[in-house]
Amino acid sequence: MIVIRSILFNILFYGATVLMSVTGLPILLLPVRYLKRYQHLWAAVLVFLLKHIVGIRHRIEGVKPQGQVIYAAKHQSAWETIVLYREFGSPAPVLKRELVFLPLIGLYFMRVPSVPINRSAGRNALTQLISSARKIAQTGSSILIFPQGTRVAPGASHPYHAGTFAIYQATGLPVVPVALNAGLLWPRQALIKRPGMIDVRYLEPIPPGLDRKSFMQRLETSIETATKALPGMPAE
Repeated sequence: MIVIRSILFNILFYGATVLMSVTGLPILLLPVRYLKRYQHLWAAVLVFLLKHIVGIRHRIEGVKPQGQVIYAAKHQSAWETIVLYREFGSPAPVLKRELVFLPLIGLYFMRVPSVPINRSAGRNALTQLISSARKIAQTGSSILIFPQGTRVAPGASHPYHAGTFAIYQATGLPVVPVALNAGLLWPRQALIKRPGMIDVRYLEPIPPGLDRKSFMQRLETSIETATKALPGMPAE
């Protein structure tokens, strides 16, 4: 039954994504606020299908930050890349530059304010990242980044990259670490999705002004400790 539900979800969700990508093309000509609302609708479709077909729900705990911040979230699945954008109020995401070259949906990535990373640029990538982050910060928008830079399976380890510190230092914004366990129900690179509750937790903000070593240690410790404490996470 889980397999059938997962297959049905994939057919409906990816079918809806293609349909919305085509029918939403005129929105690309409108002010960005309309495009953000359209993305929220896309996320709502995902949440609806997950709830009613797969049986996946989510809850967010902790104190929601007020004002402009940098969200630094754990990355375990595709779920958070879609849903957290809506839940966090449309922060500018840090994303791979390659995404803008995807058929159809890449047009939307080009239009929405973001902080692109050109991984092929070598050392210049960090300079470009800082420049883009400063421009976004000047608009008053928050920023969303996944500090590990890739999806990491629950219980697995992966280094935290210095790009988060670069943005933190360049913008002077506080960083809000975010723990989650979406990978338990929506595993990376897996067809099967399991019913249950996805937990997302806002953690204590990291104020501006820390040096690199102190910041990186606090960020990783905060996210990893809170993530391991979430329901269902593998015990050490």
